[in-house]
Amino acid sequence: MAQAGQQTRAEPATADREIVISRVIDAPRELVFEAFTEVRHLSRWWGPEGFTTTTRSFEFRVGGEWDFVMHGPDGTDYQEWISWTEITPPERIALRHGESRGDPNAFESVLTFAPDGAATRIEMRTVFPTKELRDEAVEKYHAIEGGQQTLGNLAAYVTETVRKEVED
Repeated sequence: MAQAGQQTRAEPATADREIVISRVIDAPRELVFEAFTEVRHLSRWWGPEGFTTTTRSFEFRVGGEWDFVMHGPDGTDYQEWISWTEITPPERIALRHGESRGDPNAFESVLTFAPDGAATRIEMRTVFPTKELRDEAVEKYHAIEGGQQTLGNLAAYVTETVRKEVED
């Protein structure tokens, strides 16, 4: 019989609204964090395979915004907006992401950057306002595959491009 006050490990209340994606990247976390926080890097790898990104404005600070357009491989443009809500270099970034400021369907993401030996484990935890919006993102926009591809693009960029800059 369980005693009063004893807790069992349960899924978070947001589990049915979440997508969690992680990847180990063969680079120090300072480099991975930099590639995620400087527009000169970010615009070169952001998005799923076949997408490109055009930045309209970028200010990386709490309360700052990134206004950008993702160009799909089929020619479709996707207006995007991110506001940074927490920044703890080189460990954590929290953000709000939608189509534009005030988007009622915007979602919250927390990215953590943890050392994993000489590599970095990045985890992207995204919470949608509703289960239905999460399911739509997964089914219609392939958010899980897209997130995995985006972190794959980050890994390739960091290991190939950023590391060369540091070595030169």
